[in-house]
Amino acid sequence: MAHERPSMLRAAFSAIIEARSRQAQAYVNSALLALDDETLTSYGYSREQLKRRPTGSYPF
Repeated sequence: MAHERPSMLRAAFSAIIEARSRQAQAYVNSALLALDDETLTSYGYSREQLKRRPTGSYPF
C-alpha cells in the first residue's frame, strides 16, 4: 500500500500548529530571560543556553 500525501487542509493545519508552537517557544524563552540567573539555574537553564534560542513577543 502506497503512503498517501496528507490533504491540503491537513498540511495547512499542520503548518499552522508548527508555527504557533515556534511562537509559543519564543515567547516562553523571552519570559525565562527576564528571570535572574539563580532562578534560571534552579529551573535547569542557563542564560547562555537561552540566548541561543529564538526570542520574541507576538501579539497573539
